[in-house]
Amino acid sequence: MLSEADILTALRDCFDPEVKLNLVDLGLIYAVATGPDPDSTPRWPRQWVKVTMTLTTPQCPASGLIFEQVNNRLAGIPDIGKVEVELVWEPKWTPHRISAEGRRQLGI
Repeated sequence: MLSEADILTALRDCFDPEVKLNLVDLGLIYAVATGPDPDSTPRWPRQWVKVTMTLTTPQCPASGLIFEQVNNRLAGIPDIGKVEVELVWEPKWTPHRISAEGRRQLGI
């Protein structure tokens, strides 16, 4: 079964096209939940993944591309049968959410 760490590792392949930083280090991923996919077969048990995330601003012009990246990246993992992406605005994203690695990559 995939762990939260596995999902976050996969999501590091998804980037904000304006900032050129992955969504995890940018601090846009707030939570990851996983569980067994009730629609999978016993011969090939799969799991569902729910990602709770935000955007840097509500008017983010790349929002559609970002959601598509998240969905496609996770849907491409054979052990995942269902992907749900929930957009939230609270807590509000601030630059303080950028990880130490992200700050290093951005030079801040």
